[in-house]
Amino acid sequence: MPMDFLKKVEHETLPLAVTDPRDIRNVAVLVAAGLVEAILPQEGVPGDLPAVVLRITPLGRDELERLLETPQ
Repeated sequence: MPMDFLKKVEHETLPLAVTDPRDIRNVAVLVAAGLVEAILPQEGVPGDLPAVVLRITPLGRDELERLLETPQ
């Protein structure tokens, strides 16, 4: 899930290169939601280029705080 991935990214050193296709999709969703800034591989371009998460945006940080406050 993208939000689980966002929690994971929070504890990583950025920039973070991501090569797993599932994680690349998570990054794309988080970019679309404005929660992270990242460089995504271009669709249809040959080669397995990674997605690179550059930073968690202020909106992403707010969402992480909200997730911590919400009981599971």
